[in-house]
Amino acid sequence: MKNLISISVAFILLACQNSSDALTTLYSLPKKLKEVSGITYFPETNLAYTLEDSGNDNKIFALNSEGKLEKTITVTNATNVDWEDITKDKIGNVYIGDFGNNDNERKDLCIYKVAKSELSKENAVSEYKISFSFPEQTEFPPKKKELFYDVEGFFEYQNYFYLFTKNRSKDFDGTAFIYKILNAPGTQKATKIGEFKTCDNYNHCVLTSATISPDGKKVVLLSHDKIVLFQNFNGDLFHKGSQTEIKLNHFSQKEAIVFKDNNTLLIADEKTKKIGGNVYEFKLK
Repeated sequence: MKNLISISVAFILLACQNSSDALTTLYSLPKKLKEVSGITYFPETNLAYTLEDSGNDNKIFALNSEGKLEKTITVTNATNVDWEDITKDKIGNVYIGDFGNNDNERKDLCIYKVAKSELSKENAVSEYKISFSFPEQTEFPPKKKELFYDVEGFFEYQNYFYLFTKNRSKDFDGTAFIYKILNAPGTQKATKIGEFKTCDNYNHCVLTSATISPDGKKVVLLSHDKIVLFQNFNGDLFHKGSQTEIKLNHFSQKEAIVFKDNNTLLIADEKTKKIGGNVYEFKLK
């Protein structure tokens, strides 16, 4: 769902944003894609697949390298309650994260699998659905100081999904949880594998998307004007490796990130007050 950025603060930040040599604008998103919330990438076809969040259709959109809409795929047996991210596995099957949970009230969190073979169809059928819950959440909603159970970023890695929570708690302190879910149909309880902190400023450090490099050696998390890079971790203990904050020097409602290759990222943002609505490229040093 939409980010709860203070309007007055957002206007000030947008007015004061700096252009960045680090971010290269590749193209503007098609006008019909007003609320992009996730992105994944297929190097063999140079197509980026994206989607939109709550209030929008149950559709996936494929964009070419110029930002032209190549195809629109309706997932006929999936409901867009709040689609917040999209990812794929090594084979090319796509997964839709329907886990946006602004108010921490939902009990229908899920992930849809769309097989690679379905992506050539105008009307695709989800192969299966993974329903899940967070064992640590016992109240719906929790107290305002414990709103930890919204999610906007995930990826698939070695047959597991890794979810990074979006902290909406009162007195935001940058705390984020990492959860793990087996890539298998049915109902599951997510396993909490760790937590970490970004900064204590919501507008700058709330997490909106996640991605892992093709070689599995880097994990990157997105916020509105920076990324968090995890490296040198063992197994899937990403937060136990080195944590580096990289400023993008560009503030906008960035909602989607994916590795294009092991050192290049694609980032997409929503258009807000004539700011954003683009896909950018960012190269890690």
